[in-house]
Amino acid sequence: MALIPSQVLRVAILLSYFSILCHYKALDMPAHQTYGGSWKFLTFIDLVIQAVFFGLCVLIDVSSLLTKGADSREQERQLKKLIGLRDWMMAVLAFPVGAFVVFTFWTLYLYDRELVYPKLLDNFIPQWLNHGMHTTVLPFIIIEMRTTHHNYPRRSWGLAAVCLFGVGYILWTCWVHQVTGVWVYPVLERITPLARVAFFSAMTAVICIMYVLGEILNGYIWDHTHTEKVKGE
Repeated sequence: MALIPSQVLRVAILLSYFSILCHYKALDMPAHQTYGGSWKFLTFIDLVIQAVFFGLCVLIDVSSLLTKGADSREQERQLKKLIGLRDWMMAVLAFPVGAFVVFTFWTLYLYDRELVYPKLLDNFIPQWLNHGMHTTVLPFIIIEMRTTHHNYPRRSWGLAAVCLFGVGYILWTCWVHQVTGVWVYPVLERITPLARVAFFSAMTAVICIMYVLGEILNGYIWDHTHTEKVKGE
């Protein structure tokens, strides 16, 4: 039996994301006042994705408790739709985007933090908030994957959806540059146009790899759990 019920963990994680988002939006940062506001940063978009995802998980938990024992096919049908949406969000958005943000941020940060998170930002963003945006995202989503089985879509469809998200964000980044003349991330200012194309292509490949890793990890966790249960019987 789990030390903490998964329902309680989801509520706690959801509340932590609300806190992070509220503190982030309250920051008096010049970049938040320019075109696109917070929405031009993938980190903020990811925080919204995670909050919506865990909000959906909590909604499903509450709906399951309310409909438990009720003999209503319509309620069961609606609950299955919510579960299907939750699984799709986990596969296509929550895990790959969350893992991508953590991996790329810390990789670039360790190489040269000025490329992605200039030291100037330390004057605006406290360390705990930085880790809330760029570190705890991954363990939170792995906790969810470990406590609840999620059905992944066909890989080709899943990868197509992830690529669509990635390309959409790249186009949005280019549009922000077109309007403001400034790239969202310092690393894009320091490389040539051809290198930017290569960089964007590499990042799209990385987020697709994250999707596949999530699918493999989900399968491993639940195949392993099922095997242990069979052995225990």
